[in-house]
Amino acid sequence: MTNTELKIKANEVRKGIIEGVHSAKAGHPGGSLSAADMFTFLYFEEMNIDPKDPKKKDRDRFVLSKGHTAPGLYSALANRGYFPVEDLKTLRHLGSYLQGHPCMQETPGVDMSSGSLGQGISAAVGMALAAKLDGSDYRVFTLLGDGELQEGQVWEASMFAGAKGLDNLVVIVDNNGLQIDGKVEDVCSVYPIADKFKAFNFETVEINGHDFTEIREAMQKARQTKGKPTAIIMKTIKGKGVSFMEGQAGWHGKAPNDEEFAIAMADLDKIAEQISVSE
Repeated sequence: MTNTELKIKANEVRKGIIEGVHSAKAGHPGGSLSAADMFTFLYFEEMNIDPKDPKKKDRDRFVLSKGHTAPGLYSALANRGYFPVEDLKTLRHLGSYLQGHPCMQETPGVDMSSGSLGQGISAAVGMALAAKLDGSDYRVFTLLGDGELQEGQVWEASMFAGAKGLDNLVVIVDNNGLQIDGKVEDVCSVYPIADKFKAFNFETVEINGHDFTEIREAMQKARQTKGKPTAIIMKTIKGKGVSFMEGQAGWHGKAPNDEEFAIAMADLDKIAEQISVSE
């Protein structure tokens, strides 16, 4: 897909995030919006997947380690054709297969249930090792939040991945700088992030997580890297695309009311118009 097509898709993914969280009256919009461009690139460009055959054996795997940003994953899956976009409005509703955290038993396209921070990357490392042991060529991608890096389990998994040379593993860090209690650097600094992954034998790339050219180049580098896993540290804006949510820690885990919902959707409609005009 062209960058313009990806921008249009990412904007639709963001609309789905807002619609789902607003309908649920709960959820995590901030980190879902910051990662929307990466969700879009993975599911529309990078990964070997088939919405018509979600469990095909040779598919690439994705683990949402920061499982609370399920609204972003669900919106990407819906827009990619795994299930109807209309179902995003059932987010967190009783009986819905779209609950607050991803469930691999219930939701098409979800490869691993997640939610407890730090555990997703461990599952992804296990999947990558399994592929090596099986002689399979599928790849494994996992998305972490920057606040999640405060979990010790993240570094145990990274140490193992680096030691075993899992070059079929791509670890992506959504570095939006904010977690539920405020700035990551104030709560418990995880910086410098890239140097930490390098110390565990990772190839590292630092990018603007809202620039599809940089995302594409980082993914190309990951494919070309042999003998070690890759970590992509993407600088992003929490709440990206919604004026009153951008850069605000308070929107980590809060749903917009009806008035805020209208403003958010108007913001995203305006972005859609700008894309069509500028491109």
